[in-house]
Amino acid sequence: MSRAIVVTSGKGGVGKSTLTVTIGRILSEMDKKTVIVDADFGLNNVDLLMKMENSVVYDIVDVAENRCRISQALLKDNESKNLFVMPSAHAYDKSALDGQSLRAIVTALKTRFDFVLIDSPAGIEYGFHRAVSSADEALVVTTPHLSALLDAEKVVKLLAPYELNKITVALNRARGDMEKSGDAVSRLEVEKYLGINVSGVIPDDDSLNVISTTSVVAKRGSDGYNAVSMLCKYLINGSGEIYDATKRYRGVLGAIKRKIRKYI
Repeated sequence: MSRAIVVTSGKGGVGKSTLTVTIGRILSEMDKKTVIVDADFGLNNVDLLMKMENSVVYDIVDVAENRCRISQALLKDNESKNLFVMPSAHAYDKSALDGQSLRAIVTALKTRFDFVLIDSPAGIEYGFHRAVSSADEALVVTTPHLSALLDAEKVVKLLAPYELNKITVALNRARGDMEKSGDAVSRLEVEKYLGINVSGVIPDDDSLNVISTTSVVAKRGSDGYNAVSMLCKYLINGSGEIYDATKRYRGVLGAIKRKIRKYI
């Protein structure tokens, strides 16, 4: 059964779009036909992250206003055989495309794809509500920082009236060394604070960070890649193993690594 998952956050800068792209690519490697819908009008981070900005001919607004068919607007990812993108509009009145139009597009895409990932605008404005109203499930992206967690709490409360099938959290840019030293919150603490399950912990890993600066593909076998793979399996199965960012910082050797990490 096809699923539409909105990937959202309470604030910008938590790595939401980068994580969405990585999830899309890994799901496609798992033979799940996947499409990313860029619902963040005006910013258009998805096509930039995937090096597609010069390939866009039609966008989601053209589809909504019947200037083209869905198939004409879809762009295929050069790195993944099963991944496509529905690009957003670069210059457009954000209030002109209503939730009903976006829902119609997402519903049509669900007949063609296993997963529809909706990259939502950060924050709680109209664009957020438009994106959420088109989804079946929500993945809230946050980081272990207090301001991000406070914003994530607001988002979780705003999601409640939509009666989504499932709401989970991805704890991004986790620092296992700081968590082990008691200087950062743990996954269990995040779950207790937000009142919902964490479906994935993603470490602060350079193989993911460089995606936002150079648009390279996440390095297979890296900690970041493995963590997102676990998250994808959780999304597919509804449960599963979650990456432990503290594992390498345990014991005597781990204590040495924590000290080294503290000063670099």
